[in-house]
Amino acid sequence: MATAAPLGFLPPQLDGRVLAVSRWIVPLWLRWRSRITQVQVEGIDHLLKAFVRFQAGESRLLLAFRHPSLDDPACMARLLWVDLAREARRRGVLLDPAPHGQFLFDRGIPLWAGKAMGWLFTHLGGSSIQRGTLDLPALRTARQLLLEGPHPFALAPEGATNGHNERISPLEPGTAQLAFWTAADLAAAGRPECMELLPIGLQYTFIDSVWRPLEDLLSRLEAGAGLSPDASHDLAVAALHGRLVRLGECMLAQMEAFYRDRVHLPMPPLAPDAEAQEDRARFGARLQRLLDLALGRLEQSFRLVPRGSLSDRCRRLEQAGWERLYPDSADGPEAHSPLGRGLQERLAAEAEAQLWHMRVVESFLAVSGHYVAEHPSQERFADTLLLLWDTQCRIQGLSGNSRPRIGRRRVRIRIDRPIEVEGRLEDYRQDRRRAVQALTDTLGERLERLIVPSPLDGAVLDGEPPPDVTPRPDA
Repeated sequence: MATAAPLGFLPPQLDGRVLAVSRWIVPLWLRWRSRITQVQVEGIDHLLKAFVRFQAGESRLLLAFRHPSLDDPACMARLLWVDLAREARRRGVLLDPAPHGQFLFDRGIPLWAGKAMGWLFTHLGGSSIQRGTLDLPALRTARQLLLEGPHPFALAPEGATNGHNERISPLEPGTAQLAFWTAADLAAAGRPECMELLPIGLQYTFIDSVWRPLEDLLSRLEAGAGLSPDASHDLAVAALHGRLVRLGECMLAQMEAFYRDRVHLPMPPLAPDAEAQEDRARFGARLQRLLDLALGRLEQSFRLVPRGSLSDRCRRLEQAGWERLYPDSADGPEAHSPLGRGLQERLAAEAEAQLWHMRVVESFLAVSGHYVAEHPSQERFADTLLLLWDTQCRIQGLSGNSRPRIGRRRVRIRIDRPIEVEGRLEDYRQDRRRAVQALTDTLGERLERLIVPSPLDGAVLDGEPPPDVTPRPDA
């Protein structure tokens, strides 16, 4: 393969015409492509008041939203463009300009979703960021938009989707850091605005019972792993959970054998305390050992020192791979010769092949041995089965873009009260790292509280919604 052009920064190019067309398309896209046919918004009053303060010049606003699904950006757009605008009209509040938010998006998205998606994101006011390195152009742009932009700024503190509706990944510190930078910039300029950080939770539930489609998907995954599906097709939760455990064990055992016998990685024994634990805990320990070994092999090849969480290591490995696939410049004059270019292309081809290991780890990263057992709802079954689907697709070299759409869904959006950053600014000046971590922890706790356990029978929630919850079918 030929080495590609460098991965340049994609700056925002907000285009009102693209925004106008998108306002019309997104609700239809959610309904027909994502099968999200109902939207519930709780706490819309917090969002409306925050936008009023922002447009009155009283605050700068950072929207921090949960990121369990690839549908989250469209749901956030729908929240601002449709639900917030509708609530403002209902109350006779004039929002000018119409509600919108600018944002950061992963620079890798145009690589797997296509250049058209990168074009769309930038023309909606988004700017790219490379998460595995210090992307100064992206950080400068985000800081400038937070301080001077015509719209609030939005980003996902988790950094990437985790595939879990009811579990939050460790938050990255960048959200809190941007909030503190903006608060400090406002204070330094003597400006009167306060800096507000608004937590927003997104969560998806099925409108109908989907146990039969889940069992069908489980059967497909069992066949993919070489297992014989249960001929009875029993839909009892205990039976389905037993099959899910068997599938996870089978896939893990095959991956362990692959890395031990084919890749020839030493498989160290589990710690004595892990060996003595129950099956679920031992499964988690085995999985962590496997993922650590797979990443370690790639880190050794890329000459990286393992550092941080598995997710952090994936980001650094992805960046190292990009630097080989999309080099900033030729490595010396020999690269201008046919032989030199051939060597660079060979390096790029090897990097692309090696990144496969990181992608498999990335797909399997959120799988655990207890997420379903803790609360065996159809939503948690779906979360886990779809993660295993992604893993099998990656291993078989298939596209993960054709994820099964299991059933009609409802998105529940819960909006908390804003976190005021000014009161923490003095702590930030005294100890930046501790203040950033404290704000990150507070944000994580707020987002955690916005999660509502899904019903165990998969049925629609009983009873009337709370007074500030507005169910809105996307008709």
